[in-house]
Amino acid sequence: MLLRLESPTRTLTLEAPRGVEVNAGVGDFTASCRKDLLLQSSEGEIFLDANTIRLGNIPLGSAVDPLEGAPAGTTYTKQTVYELCACANGKLYLSPAEKGSTCQTTSNFCLWS
Repeated sequence: MLLRLESPTRTLTLEAPRGVEVNAGVGDFTASCRKDLLLQSSEGEIFLDANTIRLGNIPLGSAVDPLEGAPAGTTYTKQTVYELCACANGKLYLSPAEKGSTCQTTSNFCLWS
């Protein structure tokens, strides 16, 4: 059995005075769209509860290495562990993980995103 909610020409909105719940007890739940997918909570939180949460296609930030003088735009190609950083506008990017946070040294990504 399949339930599909579709609006090919206009906005589709689900509203209820006591909330909307979507539950896929056995299978997958998929939400897709052509442009932006917005999850918004005006008075609470958005809670993702899973054993694994994957975010795909997150860009890799680049930085100037103050010790080695690497030029702007240098990327870390041998790095295997990264930290997840956020720009003020909410865009996410990866930065090489080190002893301390490297988000500030790679924050030039936010200027161009």
